[in-house]
Amino acid sequence: MTEENTQTQSWRYKLHEIIFEADTFWGKAFDVTLLVAILLSVLAVMLESVAHIKAEHGELLYVIEWFFTILFTLEYIARLLVVTKPWKYAFSFFGLIDLLSIVPTFLSLFFVGAQSLLVIRSFRLLRVFRVFKLGRFMGEATQLTTALKASRAKIIVFIGGVFAMVVVLGTMMYMIEGGKNGFTSIPKSIYWAVVTLTTVGYGDIAPHTTLGQTLATLIMILGYGIIAVPTGIVSAEMSQQKHHPVNTQSCPHCSAEGHDIDAAYCKKCGGRL
Repeated sequence: MTEENTQTQSWRYKLHEIIFEADTFWGKAFDVTLLVAILLSVLAVMLESVAHIKAEHGELLYVIEWFFTILFTLEYIARLLVVTKPWKYAFSFFGLIDLLSIVPTFLSLFFVGAQSLLVIRSFRLLRVFRVFKLGRFMGEATQLTTALKASRAKIIVFIGGVFAMVVVLGTMMYMIEGGKNGFTSIPKSIYWAVVTLTTVGYGDIAPHTTLGQTLATLIMILGYGIIAVPTGIVSAEMSQQKHHPVNTQSCPHCSAEGHDIDAAYCKKCGGRL
């Protein structure tokens, strides 16, 4: 390896320690500063949605919005530069969130109001667990993610069954009540069935006939039973997961996190930690 390559690797390693790690003073300082910037940028987006604040301070909020967007864009580019496999980071969860947190501002040049989507930046606050060395929370998050992935097939089947159910129940209510009682179409009746089955009950449409009210009662009771199903599916999967403590290290190759305490290699890309 040439001296130039060695210097490049050393530069990338040091910058990686600052951007992706929180073990050093500068690494923690970088992450804390980043978290504060995220909070301020999300606050600015929220304030911009308030009419009288936008009327009085619209130009200032616009400048702040672009300032943070440029800052986060430079940060995103830096993250791509310091990892040896930038595409791995780009398509990771945090990589996609980092990208989506800057895209809305550029979209606002073509689509009015797109900047409101900048609140996606709030997802970046999840890094607080790593910054303050809350490895236990990272372990629990990994366990929950694994349980959700393991139960996704069951959840898809469950959602499919619920969809078929609301279609049938909505159609039945359309036939029973008809347009004179507000059930003017099957899609609108299905909307009522969804609202009723989920126990939300907006009250904008309600059955008036005895048969319709009886069916509505059964749907509401059924809704309470259905709510517990996805919770039970995920809980059952979580009970089978073994808790493995994880560290707060980030892979220098793909930026993956959540590695076991004694891990020497990344479980995502196989790179040495």
